[in-house]
Amino acid sequence: MPKTYFITGIGTEVGKTVVSAIVTEALQADYWKPIQAGDLDNSDSHKVKKLVANETSKFHENAYALKTPMSPHAAAAIDKVKIQVNKIKRPKTKNDLVIEGAGGLLVPLNKKEVIADLIDKEDVVILVSRHYLGSINHSLLSIDALKSRGIEKIGIIFSGEEHPTTEEAIKELGKVEVIGRIDEEPYFDERVVQEYAEKFKERLCEI
Repeated sequence: MPKTYFITGIGTEVGKTVVSAIVTEALQADYWKPIQAGDLDNSDSHKVKKLVANETSKFHENAYALKTPMSPHAAAAIDKVKIQVNKIKRPKTKNDLVIEGAGGLLVPLNKKEVIADLIDKEDVVILVSRHYLGSINHSLLSIDALKSRGIEKIGIIFSGEEHPTTEEAIKELGKVEVIGRIDEEPYFDERVVQEYAEKFKERLCEI
């Protein structure tokens, strides 16, 4: 049975798009970003497509493509559209599907719904954590938010410079599977993404 992998982060600019490319490449999965806010000419979908080398993956259109690089609810207000979760339909595919969220789990989509409302209980959620002062708290709050919604298949990928005490605290207190870590690479291209894809593939399939 195909799986759905939902990629989210403990905040913005933590490496979700690179992780999305790595997971897409590792599983030769399809990729979908439901909501893109800003950078429509160089969107996350464009970036992932450039980093993925396999010819199996398909890239599905955004449900909402908003012009302003802001929180989705604010960008939608500027564009005079209303985001509604029940109108966001997942693309039909017989392949594994990678879904990339926007920002963190509680980023608002409208006055009542948040990014986490896009996640199904059966999804495998990959949480991207990057070390900064406060990242332990943000990581554990994110894990707690997922578990409180009945989501149990959670893996974590650490991004950036290694910080063993932080990573150990998140692993022990959060009680989640650690898929691996992405180093502070000078750049990311197809080759680098393929290297991490090979490294993470087995762990991704085990969750």
